[in-house]
Amino acid sequence: MPKIVIIGAGIVGCSLADELTERGYCDVVVIEKDKLWKPGGSTSHAPGVVFQTNGSRTMAQFARQTVEKLYSLQHGGETCFLKVGSLEIATTPERLADLHRRVGLAISAGINARVIPPEEALKLHPLLVSDKMLGALYVPDDGIARAVMADEVMGERSISRGARFIAECEVIAIDQSEGRVTSVQTTQGSFPADIVVSCAGIWGPKIGAMVGMSKAIQPLAHQLCYTVPMPELAAYKSEAELPVLRHQGSDLYFKQRGQSLAVGWYGHRPLPVRAQDILPSELAEVMPSQVPFTPEDWKGAMEHSAEVIPALKSTDIAESMNGLFSFTVDNFPLMGEWSGLKGFWVAEAVWVTHACGVARAMAEWIVDGHPALAVHECDVNRFDTHQLGLTHIEERGAQNFVEVYDLLHPLQPMESPRPLRTTGFYQRQQELGGFFLEASGYERPQWYEANAGLVGRFESPPRDEWSSKFWSPVIGAEACAVREGVGLFDITTLKRIEVTGKGALEFLERLTTGNLRKKPGSITYCLLLNDKAGILSDITIMRRGEHDFFIGVNSNTDINYLRQLAPDTVHVQDVTAGTVGLGLFGPKARELAQSLTRDDLGNEALGYFRLKSTYLGHVPVMLCRLSYVGELGYEIYTTADFALKLWDTLWQAGKEFGLIAAGRGAFNSMRLEKGYRSYGTDMNSEHNPHEAGLSFAVRKGGGYKGAEAFTGLDPNALSRRLVCLVLENPQHVVLGKEPIMHQGKVVGYVTSAYFGHTIGKQLAYAWVPAALSTQGTGLSIRYFDRDYPATVGQDPQYDPQMTRLKS
Repeated sequence: MPKIVIIGAGIVGCSLADELTERGYCDVVVIEKDKLWKPGGSTSHAPGVVFQTNGSRTMAQFARQTVEKLYSLQHGGETCFLKVGSLEIATTPERLADLHRRVGLAISAGINARVIPPEEALKLHPLLVSDKMLGALYVPDDGIARAVMADEVMGERSISRGARFIAECEVIAIDQSEGRVTSVQTTQGSFPADIVVSCAGIWGPKIGAMVGMSKAIQPLAHQLCYTVPMPELAAYKSEAELPVLRHQGSDLYFKQRGQSLAVGWYGHRPLPVRAQDILPSELAEVMPSQVPFTPEDWKGAMEHSAEVIPALKSTDIAESMNGLFSFTVDNFPLMGEWSGLKGFWVAEAVWVTHACGVARAMAEWIVDGHPALAVHECDVNRFDTHQLGLTHIEERGAQNFVEVYDLLHPLQPMESPRPLRTTGFYQRQQELGGFFLEASGYERPQWYEANAGLVGRFESPPRDEWSSKFWSPVIGAEACAVREGVGLFDITTLKRIEVTGKGALEFLERLTTGNLRKKPGSITYCLLLNDKAGILSDITIMRRGEHDFFIGVNSNTDINYLRQLAPDTVHVQDVTAGTVGLGLFGPKARELAQSLTRDDLGNEALGYFRLKSTYLGHVPVMLCRLSYVGELGYEIYTTADFALKLWDTLWQAGKEFGLIAAGRGAFNSMRLEKGYRSYGTDMNSEHNPHEAGLSFAVRKGGGYKGAEAFTGLDPNALSRRLVCLVLENPQHVVLGKEPIMHQGKVVGYVTSAYFGHTIGKQLAYAWVPAALSTQGTGLSIRYFDRDYPATVGQDPQYDPQMTRLKS
């Protein structure tokens, strides 16, 4: 049984100790720098308001699990969660529409939610007024977490199973040997450890620095005030009966505390604090996570509050604080084992809302090897190097604070700092009027205004206001033009690695599902599976030599996963920044490429899923015969120093063939027509290859991680499947994450969606019960407050015989 040291006895640390000891991992020591059970971190002052609805399915599930667990805990005969419900009010048509969208997010994650009229909201919360209210989102199972009480219950329960909690004990160093943690040095001595889990919250960067880890965490102060007792609440005798309330249009939230109200305010400027500057308990006025209140930043809070709760207009403030919370560069927590030190785990930047769910996933990860929920969004190893710089962490953290209640579109990128990363094609893309979104820090064109003249030839159906954001009819024109001719796509943002050295083949065979025993020059589409046959990633392996593989992966998480498991003789090198990639796709792609090389590019010489090292003009390239858009074509790779020359060479030669530059919008439309999956969007570790329609990528005979579990699956006894839905009306546009309805009940959710410009149909891939996955089954997709009829269709919709790809 491993010796586990948890740093921090806030709600995450206590919940993790509870989850580990429940699973029989009882050699646990929890180290807390202050007193138990209110040690002075964010848990100790957090208002505890829990709104479960989230744009991330995983985060919504974490919230659900947190509510379920806290509601089940009893402290002195009282529940640790007050299920008073929540209201999110809308005072503008835009906010009301967004509430309907958020209902979709909620119910697709199994959270009971509905939009109610103002009069019903007033009955639930009599202090509100209906003057400006247009409606409210009501979630009856939301409420107030009594986090400090829960800490004590979970801590005491852990102790009863054998865990030890050491109070007033500060960590001063983390010892390591041969790349693995060995012990934790504290003010009360040394604690041996096989596993150290940092649950230090706002002090996370300080603990990370002890092992040389830069954590993408930024503590920021957020203003919270409590009113004096209010006459309007005099009849209430318990801690809370009214729903927790959010007025996101004015950056406000409210909760009842007996006969007073708490008012939380995000409308002030960002107030970042460095972890090393947080005062210790003996010097802090109240507690370390409360910094001095700044009255000037409170300006406007009560005025806006009085617009929806008039009684606050004449109410005084009794308590006020600037409370510290953790923000990250991408709004997701940090979870998992850090790749830089074996045995050093992190569970931080976790708000009370998600704490118990995160702790459960961490315990499953430590005990079982992988959590039941997909956690790729939260993996501590997900970041690119630029995201770990202090300036970037502070600026993005501050921007996320500003946007915490903003109405954000799913495609909306951050405005600053940009541009961060550009490819060698950026200048040419700007000249063509590229409209850029951000991907992995890169500027990536979504479409090119230079192609606006094509819109007259290739029209797209009209869109509503929401789906028209970050979209242009040029996207459809580009997709159709590529299907007829040839297009140039920038694919540089996709991660690329080299796996080389003696034993590289055997190493990749152990971890991937594909048949790699092919001659150099072969390309194989593979999956990475966990021990339960859940899909960790899908990757494309290109064999350049006997011990030389060039691999397209999805993320830094994939790279770190392979690095951690590689034997000493095998080298895993990230070559993304030093290389560039272009996709040359379309029926004229071979003619164009052939005009630039003396090598034979005919179908027999360079067939589908084969590669060749050659020259296009003066540029040395690796030419790979594959296409993610379902057309004849090539992925072309070269080193970054040749980027501009490669673009110009293709562009000049392409004039004869009608070459256009095409953006990511066209790319996505075309890949959905062809039924190609996108990892993290269409499938993840919660799904197996049979369910996702990817069993063709799994070789027979086993010998790969997850083989035993996969072999034990019955493809005819699945509970769910990923299917292609075709909407009846081509003008009914959906974007992804909408609930799937059948006979008035939620039965699944949309993953990817786009209009198929070649086939003239709106497509949506979705997870549905296997019983509803037969072609021809009628379903509907709830988009905002409307139900769009759809039918389970053929997968794929375009070129199912692969004739165009293999031509």
